[in-house]
Amino acid sequence: DNELNREIAVELLKMVGISVDWAADGQQALDKFMAKGHLYDLILMDLQMPVKNGLEAAMEIRALDRADAQKIPIIAMTANAFAEDIKNALSAGMNAHIAKPISVDIILENLERMR
Repeated sequence: DNELNREIAVELLKMVGISVDWAADGQQALDKFMAKGHLYDLILMDLQMPVKNGLEAAMEIRALDRADAQKIPIIAMTANAFAEDIKNALSAGMNAHIAKPISVDIILENLERMR
């Protein structure tokens, strides 16, 4: 997301005790997961990112031959909130879709549901 939105999201998540690592684009997200995916509990993935979009990054994570790539929850966070966008996110291997602006309560509800 843009820098201001990312800073706000990071601060909101930190306020409820969630440790955050972020990537500027889908390729960086994929690279970080490949390097240290076992350290992550959740991926919040924007759909509209440069280099590699969130759908592509999610599909490539799910295609990895690793147990953590299959089980880690991936939640789409995006302004794209049409039924087709939700369908595309789920088809790409994401577990849920949250429309922006983000709500920490909705993120936490989704996390509880995925436990």
